[in-house]
Amino acid sequence: MQLYSTKNRDIQVDLKQAVFQGLPEDNGLFMPNDIPRLPQSILDNLSHLSFSEIGFHISKTLFQGAIPDQDLKEIIDKAINFPAPIVQLDDQKYILELFHGPSLAFKDFGARFMAQLMSYFNRGEDQELTILVATSGDTGGAVAAGFHKTPGIRVVILYPSGKVSALQEKQLTTLGHNITALEVDGTFDDCQALVKQAFLDQELRSKTRISSANSINISRLVPQSFYYFEAYKQVQKTTEDIVFCIPSGNFGNLTAGLLAYKMGLPVHQFIAATNRNDVVPSYLQDGDYQPRPSIRTLSNAMDVGNPSNFARMVDIFSAAKGKGIPSDQGIWEGMNKLISGFSFNDQETEQAVKYIFDTYNYLIDPHGAVGYLALDAYQKQHPNTKGIVLETAHPAKFKEDMDRVIGKEIPVPERLLALSDRVKEATSMSIDYTSFRTWLIENL
Repeated sequence: MQLYSTKNRDIQVDLKQAVFQGLPEDNGLFMPNDIPRLPQSILDNLSHLSFSEIGFHISKTLFQGAIPDQDLKEIIDKAINFPAPIVQLDDQKYILELFHGPSLAFKDFGARFMAQLMSYFNRGEDQELTILVATSGDTGGAVAAGFHKTPGIRVVILYPSGKVSALQEKQLTTLGHNITALEVDGTFDDCQALVKQAFLDQELRSKTRISSANSINISRLVPQSFYYFEAYKQVQKTTEDIVFCIPSGNFGNLTAGLLAYKMGLPVHQFIAATNRNDVVPSYLQDGDYQPRPSIRTLSNAMDVGNPSNFARMVDIFSAAKGKGIPSDQGIWEGMNKLISGFSFNDQETEQAVKYIFDTYNYLIDPHGAVGYLALDAYQKQHPNTKGIVLETAHPAKFKEDMDRVIGKEIPVPERLLALSDRVKEATSMSIDYTSFRTWLIENL
């Protein structure tokens, strides 16, 4: 398997290098040279395949022999050992629950797969590998859980002070061992900027082995494509078009859906659901992409003002790859045809949480509620569709807000209750790169 930089197709690396390097030297993002379609026999027989078997066939097709079949099966069996069930709300709307992993968030799929993949490729290395990851909420907890006590790998998590929920913070600051948390006095975008700058710092990289666990790393996206096929498998016995609605922040989850689509999943439409950080929905309306500082909202994991994976989305819709730069108009038209965008504010989000609970007796977290609103808006215009909302995190991770909105205390899983007595351990960090760099050199 060979991959290229979204900024320069002449920069070519293999899978191992892409996984460990995280970012190309030109600050692009790695993408596969070829996104092959799954064999038709696999697509026709999804209903007879287990979740892990689906993941194996996708990975085998995409990796093209980069990892032997038996090793690949072991990686997937260890990583994807929890379900992604569908819950039906009514005749048109379904919820894909992605919070049944260790950290109760969809990021578990990518983090655990990445941990197993890196551990596989890291065998025989003498120097410790350090994972740098920025989080707006759920990524940090999933990466911490996925890599906890993994031999030869250390994790440094950067999170914005005061901008993640109390339980999210506990998940990434209380494990210890090989997990270190840096509490950054800034936004998620500031955290992400520090991580990106470290990867572009060639002197730093010459002294340390660093990689990324954010969705900028291609190995995060691959397993996220698995559950699109798993969801389709559960609702495919329908004559209506199937659409996926994705609560979106850094847009890795939607990009993984596009990967599934390119590999043959018959998706009619993708719906990008955002909060007030509506850079991509705005672009879909007028073709003008304007990143801006993120705004704090109730659905904090989506508070991203400059989504990294937009570069991959643009790349996917660049029809003439390798034959010159296609026009921005052509990219926008292609994206606009397959992706619809909607954004909602906190008041609308709270109303949706309450409505879904009162109407369906279903607890949905603020991010999923934004997805529900977007799907509902889309289906009012396209009624003959079945829609699947990706519920990305367990609602108990946002207990204080959920209790307030619902008007009663919601149940909390035991694994989250156990966090309440743990002591937070985090190092304060400014948004100044020099300070961050100094800390890395002194501590790695």
